[in-house]
Formats: sequence, structure tokens, C-alpha cells
Amino acid sequence: MKASQLPLFTLKEDPREAQVDSHRLLLRAGYIRRQASGFYTFLPFGYLVYRKIEQIVREEMDAHGAVEVHLPVLTPAELWRESGRWDIMGEEMMRLKDRHGHEFALGPTHEEAMTALAREFLQSYKQLPINLYQIGTKYRDEIRPRYGLIRCREFVMKDAYSFHLTEESLHETYELMRRAYRRIFERCGLETIAVEADTGNMGGSASEEFIVASSIGEETLLLCPNTDCGFRANQEKTTFVPLIPYEVGQREERAKIPTPNQKTVEEVAAFLKKDRRSFMKAVVYETEDEIILCFIPGDREISETKVKNLSSGKSLRLASEEAIWALCGAPPGYVGPVGLRFGDRESMVISPNDQKKKIAKVLFDENLRGRHGLISGANEGGYHYVGLSYGRDFHFDKGYDLVEAQEHDLCPRCRTSKLKATRGIEVGHIFKLGRKYSEAMGLRVLDEKGLPVVPTMGCYGIGLGRTMQTIVEQNHDERGIVWPESVSPFRYYLISLAKNSEEEQKVLSLYQMLQKRGVSCYFDDRQERAGVKFHDADLTGFPYQIIAGRSFFEKGELEIKVRKTGEKKMALPEEIY
Repeated sequence: MKASQLPLFTLKEDPREAQVDSHRLLLRAGYIRRQASGFYTFLPFGYLVYRKIEQIVREEMDAHGAVEVHLPVLTPAELWRESGRWDIMGEEMMRLKDRHGHEFALGPTHEEAMTALAREFLQSYKQLPINLYQIGTKYRDEIRPRYGLIRCREFVMKDAYSFHLTEESLHETYELMRRAYRRIFERCGLETIAVEADTGNMGGSASEEFIVASSIGEETLLLCPNTDCGFRANQEKTTFVPLIPYEVGQREERAKIPTPNQKTVEEVAAFLKKDRRSFMKAVVYETEDEIILCFIPGDREISETKVKNLSSGKSLRLASEEAIWALCGAPPGYVGPVGLRFGDRESMVISPNDQKKKIAKVLFDENLRGRHGLISGANEGGYHYVGLSYGRDFHFDKGYDLVEAQEHDLCPRCRTSKLKATRGIEVGHIFKLGRKYSEAMGLRVLDEKGLPVVPTMGCYGIGLGRTMQTIVEQNHDERGIVWPESVSPFRYYLISLAKNSEEEQKVLSLYQMLQKRGVSCYFDDRQERAGVKFHDADLTGFPYQIIAGRSFFEKGELEIKVRKTGEKKMALPEEIY
């Protein structure tokens, strides 16, 4: 293809909207353009890259036994209500009504739609297992779209859904998809880290993310440096194990002491000249149906993801000051465990937020078990208790993991090495969904005895646009993009340094010869200065550059430059493939 047929859409200046290198380079090199916040157009070069990534994904999915289908982008609200997710998805799900008043969603994901399709034709165990996938557009009304294709409102995803008679069969396909994903990302030139992940709104018993290490990533990964252990998980999934175990402490008399205007653990610790590890921190959350009082060690931060997984609500938010007063009879900052008379599922409290009776319960972090000499709120404004003892002042039968794990905590698997943290971009995610959707949506097949059984499911997703930008994030330098050959729009960028019509005709003949031989080549035939062409060749990032200069016109030799290393060598036209 020639520049006169396929123009370059490069920009001379860095776009203001771009905050990270990969986004800046995709815009400046003419691969994408922003249409609105979170919506991007793929320009010709960009669409060529996207199609190559799509082809790699399709080849590997087909090779690993998946079957391609195509579902509508719009999904009826009835399907989401069957699964119970119509309200859970919240404001991120784009919703609309047709002229008849029927509600639809612009699909952010397709578990419901694929399960509805499966129940139309799956009747017997003989049809299982089956793995159906599609490559299609998704919509999520992100509150803060950012970083270009990394987090946007319209994006393309490959999502696959497998159906199985047994957990063993599900595990086999899960492992098969794990291998397929490794192969896909390797072919795309990406180095990924597979980590254990929280299942979130998707549900299920297990999930794993494929992460590309990057400083712009929204995921925090915690990794065990012990190669014999190999623990890798995102922060939300990692169980907290303190590097220095919490001391049991000495039993002492409980005393209520004044702490005027001292609310946070930091303030009270400074006021009393005590270490934060001797505190019991209270954090109160609220859902549609519950008010949840959580107690954790005072030197740590709570994990909202872990609390949400223990709640029955659809959304989790910090409780208001009014709700905390109604729950404990004290303002925020002075909540403690002494004297509370709730915690089981029969206990109710009125929430001032919506004047609704809600279940009130208490969750204690396991690291508080058996400890003495603790400090916590006295459920009275301006006062804290010191000398609290487990068994006398507070007690719990079941402790929970409520703390957000951090770098330098102990690895929860080997419990000998300190965790290392890194940030990363999620490019793929696989789930063991179990029977969450098949059960809720009435999917049944007959087993060998002719009895109806509920299939178990798996789910496997890859964001294609995000993968494309992540490739750039991992493959660029100060001059521009450095595409891996497998996804580059073209293999060669042909630069002509012709100074007259005769030389121009010789370069054109070279290009035509390469075309006939099937060589993937982009010919920059613009009437531009050599410096402009070299600049754009580096910026657009094709793997190799062919320079037709003096050596070509005098001796018939071409200069070949490797974009990644800058290495140069001479070659005859017939040696180019």
C-alpha cells in the first residue's frame, strides 16, 4: 500500500488529552482518534492492528476447541432480571427503552445472553462440554474513562462461555483456556503475569487475571519472590498475613478515658502516645439491606472488596454519620464493641438514609482473636476504652480476613517470604462461574439416567482494544511505537530518497516487485523531506524500514533498518521477504 492510497494520519504535536505514552503514541502515529469521552475511532493503521489481534485470538480459540457465534449488542432486561443482575450492575450499564417501552441494556458482558442461547439448544449431556465464544462490542458507562483504549465506554471483547456436566470437565476447559490465553498474549508480543483474582459481580468459585506489568495499571499485584512458592494474586484476592504477628498483650482493667476531638486512630494514638497496632479500628458500611460494622487492627486499612463479598447487598458504601448514630449511639470515630447488642441476622436497625429497617451485623478480623490491652471507641462521643480484652469485652466465633494486604506482608501460601508489589494492566480474565447463571436462568440438560441436571459454567474474556494499547505500552521508545511483527500493520516501511523522476520510477518498480512477491510493505511516496519520512517511519513503528538511497540507485543495494534495535544492513531486493 502506498501513502498516496493510504494516507498517514500522524500529528506533529502531542495531543493534550493523552496522559500516558501508549495513548499519546496511538493518537500521534495516526492509529486512533477520539470521538467523544471514552469512544474511539480506529483509523486504517489502527484497524489493521486490531484485525491482526482479532485473528490471533480467533485462531487460538478455534485451535483450543471453542465455537464462534455472534450475539446482539442489545440484551433484554428480562434476561438480566432472571440472573438478578439488572440492579447489581448499577450505573455502568447503559440502558434504554424501545418505542414500546421495553427495556434493554447495551451489553457490558454476555453471561445472560449466552446462557439464554444455550438453553435453546442444549438438551442432553451428550452435547457437553461446549465452549461458545464471540468477538463483539461491549458498552460500560465508565464514570472516568481514561488512558485511551485502556478504560473506555465502547470496546471490543472476546468473551467465551463454556458449559459442563461436571466440575472436572469445567476444570479441564479452564486449564485449556489458560493455555490458549498464554499463547494469544505470547503471539501478540506481550509478557503477562497470571494472578489469582476476585470474582466480583461475575460470581463463581475462582478466577485468574492475565496482567501486563505497567506503572499505569489499575491493578496492584502481590507476588511471592520465592520461586518454589509461586504465589501471585491481585491485592483484592490476597489474604493478609502480618509480617510481625500481633502480640496477645496483657489482661488489664478496662477504663474509659476522655479523648476530646480525637477521632481517627492516628489522632488518638498521638494523643495517648500509643502504637496503632494496639488499636481496634471500626469501619461501618451500608448496603440496601444491611449495616455492617467491621473491626480490624488499627494499623491496617480495610478491604472493601472483601467486605462486599461477605455482604448480601448489591452495592456497598460507607455509612453516613446518621446511620452510625442510629447503630451505635455515637458519632464516627468513637465506635467500639463494648455494649453492642446486635450482630446476628435477627438484629435490626433503622437506617436514616432511607428510613428502612436493615439487618445489623458485626464482622471481626481474625487478627483480633485472643488479644488483650486493645484500644477502641467507647460508643460515646469524646471517649475511648483502653484495656479491652477478647472474651471479656468482645468475642466472635468466626473471624474474617478483612484487611487489605500490602507489599512486605508475608506470603499467605509459603508464609516465609515477603510479598512484592507491582502495578499492572489486566488484558484477560478467566472465571469458573459454577451454576450461578445456569441455575438462575433455568438451564437444564438430561444426564445419563434421563434426569434433569444444571450444567456448570466457565467464562473467559479478552479486551482487544486494551490489548492493542498495552502492546504499545510495553513496546515503544522515545521515537515512537515498536510493533511486534505479529500485529504490525505492515512488515516494512519503504522510504524513497529519490531526487529525480528516473530514481522515483526505480523505487516504484521496486515497490511493485515487492507487491507481486507478497511482501508486506508500506511505500511512503509522499513529496516530503527525508527527515519527515524517517520521523514518521519511527513513529508508526513497523518492524523494518527499507531505505532506497544512493546505494540503491548506484549499486542496486537497499539499506534495511531494524526498528527495535536500530541495526542496519544492506540487502538486494530479491533478498527481502
